[in-house]
Amino acid sequence: MLKEVKHKGIVLGIGNKGRQDDGLGWLFLDHIKSKGFNKYDLEYRYQLQIEDAELISRYQNVLFVDASKEKIEEGFYTKTCRPSEKYSFSTHELMPETILYLAKKLYHAQPVAKILAIKGYQWNLKNGITKKAMTNLKKAEEFFIELYDPELMKID
Repeated sequence: MLKEVKHKGIVLGIGNKGRQDDGLGWLFLDHIKSKGFNKYDLEYRYQLQIEDAELISRYQNVLFVDASKEKIEEGFYTKTCRPSEKYSFSTHELMPETILYLAKKLYHAQPVAKILAIKGYQWNLKNGITKKAMTNLKKAEEFFIELYDPELMKID
């Protein structure tokens, strides 16, 4: 059965809370949900899968949120996500650009998509986010809420 689409946009939080900072994508969703953000559908993913192409094909706007090992000066960044036919030979990883490409190729859908990458530091099998990653998460949340739902800024 297909997931019911309630909004024009979806935020996909990617990660694993059991691997320290890899849980940033999920924690991002937890935090914006707890603040009352309800303008987009929210979905938790351990990793992106081919089936996610069908899911995002039903939305006008898509935001992929994930932890990053990259050096990021501000602690997070956003970038436009464009369809790409590139794929990994791993059974464990699909890039957001590949999911977007599959949505276009298979479902003739071209949602506007962005990636929100949050700098992480530790990836061990352990629950909990590092303090530095938590600081980056807070910055990313403030940016997101100010951009997508400024009314929530008045709640705190």
